[in-house]
Amino acid sequence: MQWPTNYNRCWGLRNAVERNGIGLHSGANCTLRLQPGAAPGLRVGWLDRPNDPAQLLNPSLVQDTRLCTSLRLGDRHLATVEHLLAALAGTGITQAEIWLDAEEVPLLDGSALPWVEAIAEALPTDLGPRQPLPGLAEPITLQQGQGFVAALPSAELLLSAAIEFPQPAIGKQLFSIVLTPAAFVEQIAPARTFGFRDQVEMLLKAGLIKGGALDNALVCDGENWLNPPLRFVDEPVRHKLLDLIGDLALVGLPQAQVMAYRGSHALHTQLAAALHLKLTE
Repeated sequence: MQWPTNYNRCWGLRNAVERNGIGLHSGANCTLRLQPGAAPGLRVGWLDRPNDPAQLLNPSLVQDTRLCTSLRLGDRHLATVEHLLAALAGTGITQAEIWLDAEEVPLLDGSALPWVEAIAEALPTDLGPRQPLPGLAEPITLQQGQGFVAALPSAELLLSAAIEFPQPAIGKQLFSIVLTPAAFVEQIAPARTFGFRDQVEMLLKAGLIKGGALDNALVCDGENWLNPPLRFVDEPVRHKLLDLIGDLALVGLPQAQVMAYRGSHALHTQLAAALHLKLTE
């Protein structure tokens, strides 16, 4: 697959493609169809309401950010959108529709790679020149607890993430990348979501991770991983960067240098909202 060389043009999908799987938190089965978009932007519709127009995504739709990004779409919500949106934005897709029959995006293998493969199957198509994103006039910095995110004026799209965990299997990790579609596919998309063995029971009691399993999430047990091997030595921090890209997809990848330290979906989506405000002033 020959991916776009950069993010300077509009790209859509030539064909529709479907995937089926279970949601990480709900455990519910979902059929999801990616199809060509009728208008610019990423939009969501419901397979049981085919006559309703697909809704354009933007940061104001964020409803919940506990362990995933969940959107409020009219009288429904849609959870765990970040991996799919990262795949679309990361590969340069600017115009597509997402149609589902359940309220959580399938987790598949816990990374964005299966969605990249679906996008390749749908045949990305060049839709012409893209309106350049206006550059940031000044930095944006947001903090929550010990974590922060920042977007700085930059001539290139440079993304960095840093994490710090007490578990020796993870520890301190830092990863930076000048993002292009090819770099996303090779270095970010395969990184899987991860969790901790000692939190599993608590999360299940809270009604979460009902669809979690050793084949769709890395599980850390302090000094070791229960389901090695890792795809990258620093797979956890790469996945954090994947999540950041997916949350920023709600506004579109910015022309900026973006750094996240101990990032979270709450911080990521707050940055997306701040960027949306700045870029629409």
